[in-house]
Amino acid sequence: MICHNCGGELESLITNLPFKIGPDSIVIIKGLPVLQCANCGEYLIDDPVMEKVDSILKRTDKTTELEVLSYAATA
Repeated sequence: MICHNCGGELESLITNLPFKIGPDSIVIIKGLPVLQCANCGEYLIDDPVMEKVDSILKRTDKTTELEVLSYAATA
């Protein structure tokens, strides 16, 4: 795939990403499969992966300041 930002090549990789779910709440999801541009670093999350991320985030405690979850360990 081609990066929509710079036209570079997107590469599949596994990374950790933070998601802000409330004013003072952040969830870090480890081991998240993404496509990242080798040129500019822009990343893309495929729709099925984002659907799982949404499901994970809906089940988290919004009052917790910081939570670290594994993408592979959540179903």
